[in-house]
Amino acid sequence: MPTTRPRHLITETEEVMRALDDAAKRWPTDSESRPKLLLHLVREGHRSVVEYHEHQLAARREAVESTAGALTGVYGQDYLRRLREDWEP
Repeated sequence: MPTTRPRHLITETEEVMRALDDAAKRWPTDSESRPKLLLHLVREGHRSVVEYHEHQLAARREAVESTAGALTGVYGQDYLRRLREDWEP
């Protein structure tokens, strides 16, 4: 089919063959179409990547929120001034 979009060629290596065979079990209605199975795998892989990223982001936010303010009051009001005094010759 004519298209202006880039096309991608994938060689059916052993790894790709196993992935497509497993995809055929997951999506039996498309088991006779390797291209359709490949699209299923791309969509599923994309969903997994997005979910992983969202999970990581949520974990980072939780870490920041759970530790926010933990050191409040530990350093006195003039801590930075006193620290910088040590830097001067």
